[in-house]
Amino acid sequence: MLKRSATYSLIAIICGAYLLQLLIPSIEIRLALPNLEYLKASNEWYRLFTVALVHAGLMHLGFNMYALMVLGNPLEEAFGKNKVLIIFFVSLLTGSLTSAYLASSMSYSVGASGAIFGLFGAMAIVGNRIGADTKSIYVIIGINFALGFVLGGIDWHAHLGGLVGGLITAQLLLNKR
Repeated sequence: MLKRSATYSLIAIICGAYLLQLLIPSIEIRLALPNLEYLKASNEWYRLFTVALVHAGLMHLGFNMYALMVLGNPLEEAFGKNKVLIIFFVSLLTGSLTSAYLASSMSYSVGASGAIFGLFGAMAIVGNRIGADTKSIYVIIGINFALGFVLGGIDWHAHLGGLVGGLITAQLLLNKR
């Protein structure tokens, strides 16, 4: 029996949603993450999660899906499928809430980067727990975080919120073991 991977399932769903976004371009604005005031007024709280389904181009999607694959598979080995999904979705939620809270009134965000940064945080927690050299993880986090300031149009708020969510969730899940 073939064991289904949570990581590859997430990649398939997100890539499928991107194909739908290409076919129906108006879907992006309906699933993207607006600011908190808009969320309160519209009661469209589902956007805290659907933001991960839409991306600002093929490179954005490619970078996020590559990072998801590289991080998700080893984390799935360390935590198991269900706990990786918990880390992913909690990180997505904390990244989205941070982004929506700090966003300007005219901006909106797209992408799964908040959840991806949460997986980076989880990888750092696991690395520290097993005594691995985690310097490279911190360098990758730092470089990616810095890009949010150097390049325009990157939502560093989502990155920060997702990273914190992933760090805390991974630590809590490891403490339960």
